[in-house]
Amino acid sequence: MAANTLHEELMHQLSAVGAVRRELGRIVPAGCSEGSATVLTLLSRQDTVSIRKLTELLGIDISVTSRHVAQLAMLGWVDRRPDPADRRSRLVCLTDRGRTLYAELSERRSRELAARLCDWTDEDIGRLSLLLSRLRTGFDDSWTGRDTRAGSSAADSPAA
Repeated sequence: MAANTLHEELMHQLSAVGAVRRELGRIVPAGCSEGSATVLTLLSRQDTVSIRKLTELLGIDISVTSRHVAQLAMLGWVDRRPDPADRRSRLVCLTDRGRTLYAELSERRSRELAARLCDWTDEDIGRLSLLLSRLRTGFDDSWTGRDTRAGSSAADSPAA
């Protein structure tokens, strides 16, 4: 029963993290949605990525990814080009303008976090970052179709 209480508390805190994320999501440039800002963030960590891979990283439907990429391309923040390995697919990368915009967005969000966490130690911030990374890693296999629970595969799970 204690484990259930811990998991319920974790779910409550994850909801609170969602509220923090939404607040930080409001710090976006004009004409850019929070979802598109997330795409910019992912692209800042990649050189060039296919829309399919970007979709996997985002954990959303490919049609939603395509809409975000189309909006960013229209704004001149990303470049789309055919994938030489598969002409039906598109590769996406940040333009110089997109990199500049991402740097500004990152700086604004970092300043906001620094202001909100001014009474936290660097160690506390590092520990939270590490734990959130571990949490995400525990769910990464769900995007690839592998279920890490008790050695089963996602195809074996009731949700598949």
